[in-house]
Amino acid sequence: MSALFQPFTLKDITLRNRIAVPPMCQYSAIDGRVNDWHQVHLAGLARGGAGLVVVEATAVAPEGRITPGCTGIWNDNLGQAFVPIVKAIKAAGAVPGIQIAHAGRKASANRPWEGDDHMAEDDPRGWQTIAPSAVAAGANLPKPPKAMTLEDIARVRQDFADAARRARDAGFEWLELHFAHGYLAQSFFSVYANQRTDAYGGSFENRSRFLLETLAAVREVWPEHLPLTLRFGVVEFDGRDEQTLPESIELTRRFKAGGLDLLSVSIAITAPNAKIPWGPGFLGPIAGQIRREAAIPVAAAWGFGEPAVAEKALQNGQLDLVLIGKGHLANPHWPYLAARELKIDNPAWVLPAPYAHWLSALR
Repeated sequence: MSALFQPFTLKDITLRNRIAVPPMCQYSAIDGRVNDWHQVHLAGLARGGAGLVVVEATAVAPEGRITPGCTGIWNDNLGQAFVPIVKAIKAAGAVPGIQIAHAGRKASANRPWEGDDHMAEDDPRGWQTIAPSAVAAGANLPKPPKAMTLEDIARVRQDFADAARRARDAGFEWLELHFAHGYLAQSFFSVYANQRTDAYGGSFENRSRFLLETLAAVREVWPEHLPLTLRFGVVEFDGRDEQTLPESIELTRRFKAGGLDLLSVSIAITAPNAKIPWGPGFLGPIAGQIRREAAIPVAAAWGFGEPAVAEKALQNGQLDLVLIGKGHLANPHWPYLAARELKIDNPAWVLPAPYAHWLSALR
């Protein structure tokens, strides 16, 4: 048996294998509400054999959306709209997860195929962005955000907790907080985005405060028996990683002490001069270091789409879960493809029984 197809148990949830579909924005919601496209998309991915399917970055507040087409969970009606999707994912044999997020200064943007830049000032669909400091993200996102007041910080922290409660009530069994990719939480931790001089800026302790307080608020409402995870940008690849990574590992230890069950290792994406070394499994060694030094299960995406690369990352102890994004979009039955490439006997067993029956019969 390959490592990729071993079950994985976290809290009271057992995944049928170590293959997960990460959050992938579809930019297809209307006023934050999911629709038929999301159900077809996510149920199709679950049907392909993955153990976990995580719904795209879903905004905890209207201003937290990346684009007007992003999903939201800032009221109970939006939360309940996910119920059919949760049921569809479970019917296909996967565990339903959701990532809740706030885009911060990267919000109020056009969809990627419509420019991937900030919406024009006179666009009625746009809104004022917020962030720890009035520092623009730069490049195609030049509009400076409004620096958050202490009242703003308290409100958004509560927005995350309320969103977690709605996710719980919709039936999700796996929760991920989006603390990566230059969005709001990551920007609090970033020395590039955070220029505050109060209790939320400056020192490591202060830059960590919003993240730890938000995790604590969510921990209070999310069921103890279900996995609570977060995606965190642990490095910038900006030439300062020898300083940044130890800080990230220490913060991960504090996340764990605060009730975190698994860390999805990712990139910060706040540095203007980052040189990301894209390549097969490039985050594997960093994830493995965090797994050892913080003593917490880890996952990672980007560069694990080749089954042999994914298998090796699990075999050598770098990862506990492998996140396969584009591979699943290209082929929702990526797990079956991986089983064949890894020469597993009768690989059809990784699929739902009706599919497995027909594929086995055709051999």
